[in-house]
Amino acid sequence: MDRPLTTETHPPLIEICVEGIDGLLAAQAAGADRVELCASLVEGGITPSLGTVRAALDQATVPFHVMVRPRGGDFLYSETEYRSMLADVAALRDLGVPGVVFGCLNADGTIDEERMSELTEAAGSLNVTCHRAFDMTRDPAEALEALIRCKVGRVLTSGQRDTAIEGLSLLADLVRQAGDRIIILGCGGLDLGNIAEVRQRTGLAEMHFAALKDVPSAMHYRNPKVGMGGSDLDREYRNTVTDTPQVAATIAAAKA
Repeated sequence: MDRPLTTETHPPLIEICVEGIDGLLAAQAAGADRVELCASLVEGGITPSLGTVRAALDQATVPFHVMVRPRGGDFLYSETEYRSMLADVAALRDLGVPGVVFGCLNADGTIDEERMSELTEAAGSLNVTCHRAFDMTRDPAEALEALIRCKVGRVLTSGQRDTAIEGLSLLADLVRQAGDRIIILGCGGLDLGNIAEVRQRTGLAEMHFAALKDVPSAMHYRNPKVGMGGSDLDREYRNTVTDTPQVAATIAAAKA
């Protein structure tokens, strides 16, 4: 379905996905309405450290939601991993963060309703988002109903494709299906050139993207014979940061 669907008269809420406290500060300086705070975006985002969360509580001027994901890879967690997620959610609730982001699946590609319900209950009054684990489900319409049953507040999705442009049809369908029962937070390769089109074609009221760039390390001494993981030794001397001008320009395009 490709016809325009926008009925929302207000500008969309823009959430920026960032890594660490410097990313949060860059995103809010660029005009983000909200931030998703993660560690290790190279893994798709995992749980940030306690020190990072405390720094965010001290310095954030916009709401931020904290990723609760114990590792990269799939969303089928062992019992010990799941217990660590419950503990993280409880700790973040007690710290007073505005929201948390998590997702658990069953091996058959359905939402793990028992664990999602328990995690949502543990979050208490915090905002709860299901992350892109949703995009790995076998039946998105049923998965959305499962998240509603679990009392999840929003779901982050690219329409089960690599990019929102590719997932336009499903994103539009999900917005319709959700109604006012759950928020669809659209994502997937959103940038200055496509974010307005995606909003127009889907009716999304909330949109999420990362605007990242690599910058050279400030290290003068470099040891070319050892790396901290993987085969890309130069990766030790490249830092990935949030690009403030790119964030600001993309937000302006979305809200024009």
